[in-house]
Amino acid sequence: MTKLYFLLPFVFLACKSGTSTVSEKQSKSESTEITYKIEESEVSDFLKYLSSDELQGRETGTKGIEKAAVFLEDFFKKNDIKPYFKTYRDTLTNFKAPAFNIVGVLEGTDPALKNEYVVLSAHYDHIGVEKKQQADQIYNGANDDASGVTAVAQMAKYFSKTKSNKRSILFVFFAGEEKGLLGSKSMVQKLKAKDFNLYTQLNIEMIGVPMKRDYLAYITGFDKSNMAEKINEYTGKKTIGFLPKEAEYQLFYRSDNYSFYDVFKKPCQSLSTFDFENFNFYHHVSDEFKVMDIPHITAFIQELLPAVTKISTSPAQEIVMNK
Repeated sequence: MTKLYFLLPFVFLACKSGTSTVSEKQSKSESTEITYKIEESEVSDFLKYLSSDELQGRETGTKGIEKAAVFLEDFFKKNDIKPYFKTYRDTLTNFKAPAFNIVGVLEGTDPALKNEYVVLSAHYDHIGVEKKQQADQIYNGANDDASGVTAVAQMAKYFSKTKSNKRSILFVFFAGEEKGLLGSKSMVQKLKAKDFNLYTQLNIEMIGVPMKRDYLAYITGFDKSNMAEKINEYTGKKTIGFLPKEAEYQLFYRSDNYSFYDVFKKPCQSLSTFDFENFNFYHHVSDEFKVMDIPHITAFIQELLPAVTKISTSPAQEIVMNK
């Protein structure tokens, strides 16, 4: 998550629990059954490497993030996700050093709907290495946002194995998010020039630890679209709730979803379980693999599968902006 200048990592801020946007009875009537299972061991292995010291905090433009880029490219290749551009690497136009978004595409199976795109995304950069001498100098960024990248990667594998997407899906790992959303700002201009037909974007940001609430995650810009309501219908659960602190801190504008919304004016929002009470290590060297809750991350991805499936298959564009 791009830096919150007003947020101290060790300050706990009280939040009221949100409520589901649909009744449980209504949700269950709309839910989609998924038999595919996310493997906890795969979630663990993927996240462990992406947040390892070997990658040196994945700062944009460094050798560490280059290793991460190769890792993500290899993952796409192994899972038959094709490059959207000429290669998986989408070069940033707004950063002085060579830097790349990693972008894959899975074409939709429906002759008409495949011309519409769903974007599933997360940022794979973090803030690198602390310059002053101290015991631990590496900002591993396990929660921010290796956890989100892991979720998107597992969704990519799911769709590749099941071929259940009628719409085409872009799987995007952004660089430069921590530098001011640079990767997404660069990419949307290229997509706009291609008359990219965006249906919706779901960005995943900081899902490494659970919240103690009656819903799984919150969505940024809750009232801007019916995204939360539709996800709850699709999962048949209280998956998404309203977090007052999200609105107070305007998190909608602080991750890569905003770049897409700003250009396309379509429902483009981020999901997160970082609620300002459950994680002490935002932009801290202790944001490491060992403090991640792997069963929670696995369950998060599993619970979202019915939603991303329905988003990619519904005959009509059911997710719309609120007027």
